[in-house]
Amino acid sequence: MTLTQEHLERIAHGIPEIGRDPSSVRQRVEAMEALLERGFTMPVLNRQFGLDFILGLVPVIGDIIAAAMGTWLVWEARNLGMSRWKIARMFANIGVDLAVGAVPFVGDAVDFVFRSNTRNLRIIKKHLDRHHPETTVIEGTVIR
Repeated sequence: MTLTQEHLERIAHGIPEIGRDPSSVRQRVEAMEALLERGFTMPVLNRQFGLDFILGLVPVIGDIIAAAMGTWLVWEARNLGMSRWKIARMFANIGVDLAVGAVPFVGDAVDFVFRSNTRNLRIIKKHLDRHHPETTVIEGTVIR
């Protein structure tokens, strides 16, 4: 199968822009949070879960990889100039997720409920809404 220009443009359109402006950062952190926390739906329970939960099923190393991916959200937040207090809260969310996730079985159940990346996204969105209101998104459209 060969990729046509149309296929490549469709793929490129789905990838958030790599810019450093707050609007681009918002798109990237929302996409990462969706991948880590809401990428899939469990059919019987109709409950969303993501790569964080799946990686958590692999003992220790999976939790470390998921925490590293979640740390990327903190890195983006730091680049936005968020306060040290907010950054510390975000690291605490990841630390709780990592520590509890390392416990066999119990950690997997808690990972299904405690969504550190969603909590961190909420912190980032509050910052963006207060300091960069032009990035506000209403029904999938960026208001500029």
